Amino acid sequence: MRNIAYWGRTAIAAAALALAGTAAAAETHRPLGIEANIPFVNHGGVRDWRADGNEGLYIQDQHRNWYHASLMGACMDLPYAQAVGFRTWGGDSLDRFSTIQVGGQRCQIQSLVTSAPPPVKAHKG
Repeated sequence: MRNIAYWGRTAIAAAALALAGTAAAAETHRPLGIEANIPFVNHGGVRDWRADGNEGLYIQDQHRNWYHASLMGACMDLPYAQAVGFRTWGGDSLDRFSTIQVGGQRCQIQSLVTSAPPPVKAHKG
């Protein structure tokens, strides 16, 4: 009886590891540079964001997937922004037709593509 319980627990642990490996592999092999949209942007769809100078923005969705939004022109306050707003037209998905609100400036998205996480900044010191 004791041997059966041991093998049962081992099988469950092996199945859990296999599922975890599959999920990690799916995230690793997500195609990058593909035009995309982020659903439910006004209802918790965005988890994090990081400015990419004044002409781009990295955006992380609620599933921890990263996207890169290239803007049509310079959004001068973006590198210093503490918060941004997202304006969608006719829906709740952020896409290449949406805009980003930074202070009093509205910045048009030119493209929104799947991306790797933003580069890590080197610490000065």
